[in-house]
Amino acid sequence: MVRTASRRVARHLEQRLLSAVAAATAIILLVLFYYPVATVFADAVLVDGDLTLDPLVAILTSEFYLVDIIWFTAKQAFYSTLASLALGLPAAWLFARFEFRGRETLRSLTILPFVMPSIMVAVGFVATFGRNGTLNRALSMFGLPTVELLFTLEAIIIAHAFYNAPLVARVVTAAWESVDARAVETARSLGADPRRAFRDVVLPQLLPSIGVGATLTFIFTFASFPIVLALGGFQLATIEVFIFAKVRDLAYAEAASLAVIETVISLTLTAVYLQYEATQRAAGGTANPLPRQSIVPTSWTPKSALRTLSIAGYSAVVGLVFIVPIASMLLASVTGGDGSLTLAHYAFLAERQVTGASFQVKPLPAIWNSLFFAAGTLLVAVPMGVTIAVLTTRRYRGRTLIDALAMAPFAVSGIVVGLGLLRGLVFGVDVFGTRIRVTGALAIVAAHAVGAYPFVTRNVAPLFARLDGRLVESARSLGATRSRALLDVELPLVWTGVIAGAAFAVAISIGEFDSTIILAEGSGSFTMPVAVERLLGRRLGPATAMGCVLLFVTSLSFFVVDRFGGRWGEL
Repeated sequence: MVRTASRRVARHLEQRLLSAVAAATAIILLVLFYYPVATVFADAVLVDGDLTLDPLVAILTSEFYLVDIIWFTAKQAFYSTLASLALGLPAAWLFARFEFRGRETLRSLTILPFVMPSIMVAVGFVATFGRNGTLNRALSMFGLPTVELLFTLEAIIIAHAFYNAPLVARVVTAAWESVDARAVETARSLGADPRRAFRDVVLPQLLPSIGVGATLTFIFTFASFPIVLALGGFQLATIEVFIFAKVRDLAYAEAASLAVIETVISLTLTAVYLQYEATQRAAGGTANPLPRQSIVPTSWTPKSALRTLSIAGYSAVVGLVFIVPIASMLLASVTGGDGSLTLAHYAFLAERQVTGASFQVKPLPAIWNSLFFAAGTLLVAVPMGVTIAVLTTRRYRGRTLIDALAMAPFAVSGIVVGLGLLRGLVFGVDVFGTRIRVTGALAIVAAHAVGAYPFVTRNVAPLFARLDGRLVESARSLGATRSRALLDVELPLVWTGVIAGAAFAVAISIGEFDSTIILAEGSGSFTMPVAVERLLGRRLGPATAMGCVLLFVTSLSFFVVDRFGGRWGEL
C-alpha cells in the first residue's frame, strides 16, 4: 500500500516536473533580468519617490546628449554597419558560390564574433594600429610616414567590422544557399543574362537577410562598450561608455535615463529581427541550391582574371582586418620595445602574481574567477536555455509573447543589466521587512547567465522544432509522461545543440566585460577581460600577454561549438 502510494506521488510529481521547471525558469528570469531592468527604468522616472519625466526630458532636450552622445552612437553604429556589409557580403558570395579547399573551416570561423571577447579584439587593434604598432613598424620599414589611428572613429569602425562582418557573411550565406536553382534556370531560359537573373531572382531573396544582418550589426555596434572604451576612450564616448562614466561618478539618474533610451532602441530593432527570423523559419530552405563553382578558373578570360584579381584583393583586406590584429597581439606579447623576442611580459605577470599589492591586478585570481564564474553560468544558463527552447517550440496560445519575453536579454546590453543588478540586488531590496542583497560572485554569475542563456536557446530550439512529433506520441502511448518523454526521447536527440549551447555559455561568460566591470568588487573579483582592460591602461605588453591567455581559453570553447554544430540555427 505504501509503495503504491509512493509510486502515485512520484508519477504525479513527474507529470508536473516540466511545469515546475518552467515556473522556476520564469522566476529566475524575473529576478535576474526583469526586476533589475525595471529598477533602471524606475531610476529614470522616479526622483525622491515621485514620478517624473524630468531626467529623460533633460537628456532628450540637451544638445550635448543628443548630438555628442546619442547621435554619435548612432553615427558610429551606422558607419560600422556599412563597413561590416562591405566586408561581409563578398565573403557570403565566396562561401555560397564557390568551392575551394578550406571553405568549411573558414565558414566555421564566422562563429568567432559570438565567442571571442571584445576586449581582446581591442587589445589586438591597439597592438596593430598604435603608435608603435605593427602597421607603423611596417610603414617605417618602407620609409613611409606613420599614421595615428587610435582614439579615432576609423579605428572603432574597423574593429566593429572585424566583429560583425562574419555575422553578415553567416546570415547572407545561409540565404544565398536557400535560393532555388530552378528559378534562376527559368529566368535564363526566358532570355535573362546572368546579371539580369541575379537582379530579378537572386537579389530579392537576399535582401531580407542583408537587412537582418545589417539590423543585428547595428544593434551590436550601437551597444558596443569595450571596443569603444579601448579604441575611442571618453573623448569618443558612446551611450554605453557614458553610462559607465556616470556610474563611476555615482550619477545613477543620468545613467539610468541613458540606459532606458538605449534599451528602447535596441528592443525595437530586436523585435524587427525576431519577426524576420520567424518568417524565415516558416519559409524553410530549398532542396535545390545553386551549384558552386571552382574558385580556380578552368580557362583564363578577361572576366575570370578580373574575378581572380578581385578575390585576391579582398583576401588581402581580410588578412589586414581579421588576421593582423590577432597576430599583432601574439607578437607584441613576446617582443620588447626594440623588437627583440622576449618573455618579459609574461614574467611581469608572474612577478605581479607574487609581489602585487591587493588592489593590483593578479593573473591567477583573474583566470580562476573567469573559470569559476563560467562554471556558475553553465549551471544556470543551460537549464534555463533548454527550458525556454522547449517552451518556445510548443504550440499554444501566447507562444510568440513568451518567445519575445524570453529573448529580451538578447537586446539589452550587459551595462544595463549590470547597472540594474547593482541598483536592484547588490544595493539590496526589502522583502517583507528583510533586506536581501546579492553581491560578489552571485551577482556576476547572474549577469553572465542572463547574457548567455539566449545562445543556449538559439542552439537547442531549432533542433526541437525539427523533431518528429510521432516519436513523442509513441512514447506517450507506451505510458511515458510528458516529462519522461522529454528526458528519454527528445533531449538525447538534441544533445549536440545542448553541448554547443553550453560551450557558448562558457565562452560568453569568460569574455563578458560589460556587466563585470560594473559589478566587480575590487581586484579580488576581476576576470580575465577586466584584467586585460586594467593592464591596457598602463602597459601594452602585459595586456597582450594576458590577452593571449584569454585567447587560449576561449579558443577551447570555439572548438567545442564548431564540433557540435555551431551553426546557431543558421545565424
